[in-house]
Amino acid sequence: MPSIQSPLGALPSRFRRERVLIVGCGDVGQRVAGLLRRNVRVVALTSSTARVSELRAQGVVPLLGNLDNPDSLRRLAGISTRVVHLAPPPAQGWQDLRTQALLQVLRLRTSPAACVYGSTSGVYGDCAGAWIDETRTTNPDSPRARRRQHAEDCVRFFGRSAGVRTHTLRIPGIYAPDREGGTPRARLLKRTPVLCAEEDVYTNHIHADDLARACVLAMWRGRAQRVYNTNDDTALKMGDYFDLAADLYDLPRPPRVSRAGATEQLPLMLLSFMGESRRMVNRRLKQELGLRLRYPTVREGLVSLA
Repeated sequence: MPSIQSPLGALPSRFRRERVLIVGCGDVGQRVAGLLRRNVRVVALTSSTARVSELRAQGVVPLLGNLDNPDSLRRLAGISTRVVHLAPPPAQGWQDLRTQALLQVLRLRTSPAACVYGSTSGVYGDCAGAWIDETRTTNPDSPRARRRQHAEDCVRFFGRSAGVRTHTLRIPGIYAPDREGGTPRARLLKRTPVLCAEEDVYTNHIHADDLARACVLAMWRGRAQRVYNTNDDTALKMGDYFDLAADLYDLPRPPRVSRAGATEQLPLMLLSFMGESRRMVNRRLKQELGLRLRYPTVREGLVSLA
């Protein structure tokens, strides 16, 4: 938990409170802020002047800046004792220049004590349905996942070179009833097909509330330069997940198609998720961070939605 002991105890009283900077204060970032604001001062970077009043109403101090404009980030130097970085990488290229720019600014004055980075499970690539833990060699096979891998490398180097405890959360599919696009309902209503059982892939999930709690715990309990699979206990193939949701919502189950049929009917983005299969082990998340999942499987989360 936050502490006012040394070195913060040597500061004037108004600065003794922990100050957490959230970069990427979207849905999950706002959930993190909601968990923190009673005990710490929460600051959020935003590039939109329209969001300033919204963040203030949530008890968050907004700072205007743009990760694509490094000069606008200089005011972040030395402002926080801990950082939660949830901003996505650029949509193009092979590197995450946004993360590079942020970390360079965080070095300019006193570095934060800890930095949590929200990455993606996509850095593992296709694992043919195998159970994998954090020791698995990464093998990103899409430009999006390679940008995340580059960001992970930058965060790890920042931690080692600047003496900062960094914690990388490898996050799969996020769902929640109050999250935009956070339920399977819209896809079920569209009758979007899923793969036939023999060609289907394993998929992993985390409820947005559990993810926010994992971010908070990592800031104080995470080991230095540590990676954490941040997923629940679900072990379902993608088609079975949508079948479960359909049954709970009292909707028709989605049609099943072959992979060849999916290639003809589905957009490339959706097909990319159907090309990777893995089952993630979350032992570190539970044992090292002490996270007790509020929604241990998607059944509990989907029941709350239904």
